[in-house]
Amino acid sequence: MTGPEALHPVVRLAPAKLNLTLAVLGTRRDAFHDLHSVMVPLGLADRLSLARAAGPADSLHVVGADGRTTLDPAAFGSVLKGIAEARRAVGRGADAFQLAARLEKRIPMTAGLAGGSSDAAAAIDGALEAWGADLPADDRRRAAAATGSDVPFFLAGGPALVEGRGERVTPLNHLAGDPPGVLLVTPAVEISTSAAFGALDADPAAAAAKRGSTRLTSEHLAAELGPGYPPMRAPDFLVRAGVLAVANDLANAADLLAPGLRALRRALTRLLGVPIGLSGSGPTLWALYPSLDEAEEAAQRVRDEAAIGLLESPGGGQPSVVATTIEGGPGRISA
Repeated sequence: MTGPEALHPVVRLAPAKLNLTLAVLGTRRDAFHDLHSVMVPLGLADRLSLARAAGPADSLHVVGADGRTTLDPAAFGSVLKGIAEARRAVGRGADAFQLAARLEKRIPMTAGLAGGSSDAAAAIDGALEAWGADLPADDRRRAAAATGSDVPFFLAGGPALVEGRGERVTPLNHLAGDPPGVLLVTPAVEISTSAAFGALDADPAAAAAKRGSTRLTSEHLAAELGPGYPPMRAPDFLVRAGVLAVANDLANAADLLAPGLRALRRALTRLLGVPIGLSGSGPTLWALYPSLDEAEEAAQRVRDEAAIGLLESPGGGQPSVVATTIEGGPGRISA
């Protein structure tokens, strides 16, 4: 709707992502790193609403998962950046009026789950609908890449192989059958992505020793989920959990930057008896389950252990614990 009348709110869900693999291939000339990563969207998602702004500029209001607690919008600049890139992409081909955005934040921040990047992708897509703008797929991808490295992944709408600094995205097959459950445990500590890559680069010998095996795992999974194979069923996918849990080249860097993270991973392994992986640069730890119900049972065990002080977590206090699914329904969160 592009007339003077009020715009009905455009609503988008912005899902979290999980790195099933993360191989760092080397440093690029632009100082970014070349990656080979198989990523999947999760049911856990932020909710973004866009409406015509009353004022002369785009605006953003952010609330917490309870829908009431107001958060500082300065920490969520990716939303306004996504709108700005979308406006730049459409140029004068649409009535790209100013937008008022409302973000309901459910994905933990600075957690390795790309919540900010997903919010930006939702902002780009939602803004285009609000303006009634038809933007070619290549232009959408360019706008997404200009907004942030992880943003183009969320245009794929499902599992994807992500390469380069994140701008090359190849859609992969969805898993067949009921979606696997995912447990997410996020300690109350932040790990900067740039700091994690810096720590990786600081020890090139150790990094090079691990990169080969991680890359092979990532390439193998991408091939199995690619067009040459039938869609993988969830039980077959879960068999690979142990291999995937160690297929992250940033794991050692995360352990260095967040003392206690390795101990938490080991404690979760003992408590749950399943492989525990790391998403992105962390600090979010993950485990895979056959169903959402089984992931929720595991989440409750973690909450109970943390509540009675038997599960020490970096940063102090209790971690965020989420039961969700790969491409599934909404997650259930406890702070």
